[in-house]
Amino acid sequence: MIKVYAGVAVIAVAALLGGTAWYVMQRQSADPFADCRQSAIAGGPGAIGGPFTLVDRTGQTVTEKDVITKPSLVYFGYTFCPDVCPLDNARNAEAVDILEEMGHEVTPVFISIDPERDTPEVMGDYADLLHPRMIGLTGSPDQVQAASRAYRTYYKAQDKSDDYYLVDHSTFTYLVDPQKGFLEFFKRDLTPEDLAAQVSCFLDKG
Repeated sequence: MIKVYAGVAVIAVAALLGGTAWYVMQRQSADPFADCRQSAIAGGPGAIGGPFTLVDRTGQTVTEKDVITKPSLVYFGYTFCPDVCPLDNARNAEAVDILEEMGHEVTPVFISIDPERDTPEVMGDYADLLHPRMIGLTGSPDQVQAASRAYRTYYKAQDKSDDYYLVDHSTFTYLVDPQKGFLEFFKRDLTPEDLAAQVSCFLDKG
């Protein structure tokens, strides 16, 4: 009887391990980047990102197809931001340089959520200070709002009667690929080295 129980136990363990392996393989086949992901996205990766229409530094209207021509790190913020945005954009720029040393060319993209103050010229000059390949984008309030909704970001301006008003906003950085679309978002507590390592995981598998 003991041998029977032992045999049943072995079969049960084998079935469990087999089921686990099947689940892992199914998950990886459904999402080739499963091993790279650090976040859980409600609705799946396809729930974030998509088409947008904005304005570049020259005043020309551009779409995501014009901007996302290579893997890109996309960040929503504003140039008058006193601390968070400069630090986050500088971190992204440094990560881009690290990725270049690793053999990956990634474009940093900065989208303004303060279009009233962030003119195309302001965004262009700001981007130039941070990285030679950084693309600064702005647009009409409706265009900016549509881009923000596509990436499920949050922003809200404080009292605009004060010329020095601040804008509350989310602080995620998004990895977007021209063929595969949105791949992952990253929190601001990552170092440039950690961000580059996580981005590289996606690009190596892509």
